Amino acid sequence: MPDGVAIATSPTLARDIVESVERLVARAAAVDGFSALNESATLRLRHPRAAVVHRVATHQGLLEGYAQVESGPDHTTGALVVEPGRRRRGVGSALVRAMLTAAGPPLQLWAMGDTAAAQGLAAQAGLRRSRELLIMNRPLTELVAPPRVRPDRVIRTFMVGSDEEAWLAVNARAFAQHPEQGRMSRDDLDERMAEPWFDPEGFLVAVQGQAMVGFHWTKQHPDHLGEVYVLGVDPNAGGRGLGKDLLAAGLAHLQHRGNTAVELYVEGDHAAAIGLYRRYGFALSSRDVMYAQV
Repeated sequence: MPDGVAIATSPTLARDIVESVERLVARAAAVDGFSALNESATLRLRHPRAAVVHRVATHQGLLEGYAQVESGPDHTTGALVVEPGRRRRGVGSALVRAMLTAAGPPLQLWAMGDTAAAQGLAAQAGLRRSRELLIMNRPLTELVAPPRVRPDRVIRTFMVGSDEEAWLAVNARAFAQHPEQGRMSRDDLDERMAEPWFDPEGFLVAVQGQAMVGFHWTKQHPDHLGEVYVLGVDPNAGGRGLGKDLLAAGLAHLQHRGNTAVELYVEGDHAAAIGLYRRYGFALSSRDVMYAQV
């Protein structure tokens, strides 16, 4: 461990520590160009969960790094961030060692942006590349063609207070093989709906008869940037172009809101989804990589 650096482990963090970590993440993002914590990790920082453990690295009372791990049935998923001015001094390595030595399932660690420093840290810890999340984007400066919705289907906005359980069921079926999205709980949904960016007008659902059959949840970022947050189709609905209709409807909504660009995240091995997004003008921007114990 670096001289004078102490690492404290806790299942919960006091509010002032949470705020200090959030400021650290913001400082690092200003240097790196991306956040070291994805949305899930950020929510786990703010909302205590029984499966989550936090590690805080300090030196002479000053915050130098933060790591988080969440235990699952098969793996422990982690993320970490180091104060930009204190990098290359062993803080990140010490945090990874602390995560590796903790009891529990094998560790898998997200490396946002997959930087050379992250690759080196993973190699040093004996972690191997196991998963890629592609970040794709496209401009919204040209008119988006409206969707061609079948007569027996309707695309409408999400109704808060009545659509939650139906959405959770469709989401679970649509992402049954996805390690995170398919396990979304009501608490997970409520936490996201309580975030400042949430807007039911940008949460589109497709209904056939009385049943929800798909959805396109969009997200609004600053600086006229929109996001294809989650796009899903119930596999029992017999898609028939529903994914394309929902994508077009969401892009049109984001453009109507004044966005000039849109981004999305997609699994690197999901060829069908990547093909759809490429046909709609999306191109690879960067990637996040998960490194795991083997």
